[in-house]
Amino acid sequence: MPKGKVIFFNRKSNFGFIKNLEDDKNYYVHKKNLIDEVDLEDEVEFELKEAKRGQEAIKVKKSAKE
Repeated sequence: MPKGKVIFFNRKSNFGFIKNLEDDKNYYVHKKNLIDEVDLEDEVEFELKEAKRGQEAIKVKKSAKE
C-alpha cells in the first residue's frame, strides 16, 4: 500500500491531493474516498484506482504512528 503526505485538502470543496512518498507523484483524493478524516501534512496510506482523469487515491487512512 503506497504511503504519502496530504499536501492540500479543501474541506469546503471536499477534495485534495496526496504526494506519494515513493514516486513523488501527486494524486487527487475526494472526501468520499477517505477512511479517516485528514489534515494538511498528515501521513497516510492509500490505494490507487484508475479514474477519468488518471489515477486517484482511494481507501485513504492515516498511517499508524510508530
